[in-house]
Amino acid sequence: MGRSECAWIDDGLLPEAEAYAAEQVAPQHLAEVREARMPALDKTEAAVKDRLTKEISYWDHRAEDLKLREKAGHANARLNSSEAAKRADQLQARLSQRLEELALERRIAAGTPELLGGLLVVPRGLLDKIGNHKSEPPVPPTDTQAIAARARRIVMEVERDMGFDPTDREFDKLGYDIESRVLKTGRLRFIEVKGRVEGAPSITVTRNERELHTILGLYVIP
Repeated sequence: MGRSECAWIDDGLLPEAEAYAAEQVAPQHLAEVREARMPALDKTEAAVKDRLTKEISYWDHRAEDLKLREKAGHANARLNSSEAAKRADQLQARLSQRLEELALERRIAAGTPELLGGLLVVPRGLLDKIGNHKSEPPVPPTDTQAIAARARRIVMEVERDMGFDPTDREFDKLGYDIESRVLKTGRLRFIEVKGRVEGAPSITVTRNERELHTILGLYVIP
């Protein structure tokens, strides 16, 4: 940009951003990951040691018992002492390997940060100055709930003027907005109310409302 206000925006921003990420962001993220990961690793290690140590102890004792039986001339046709000892050794090797894997998982380190993108926030006053014009103020978001509530109030006033007794049922999720009672007969009139922003070209009717159209009166309040 050829303006003095934007002179600081140049290629030097990239190394500055990378340095900030390496010095500030990465260490904080690393600490958060470690804090979340270490308790799970501790729990896994304790469970592995408990289970495999018990199995190793079982097969060690089994091997000794079989060895004594073999010396006494009572050999086991399906399992001998050597096979039992081999199973104990295999479990010991498995325990050592699993503990080494967990130790490697504990070595959590931060890599070199890689900048994928950036965001430049420009004050509106600066844009106005650069463009030599004044920006229009932002349009506030439309409060659809307030519009719908106002529409229901209007319809209920109309219903009362017509001699009916209306009740707002919007939050009862019955498929209609107003339940209006005919005082003479007690008959209920079910009314759907659609409030819309001034100038809106259309209204939206849900599938449930379409299915109930034969029993609903429909008011559209602009």
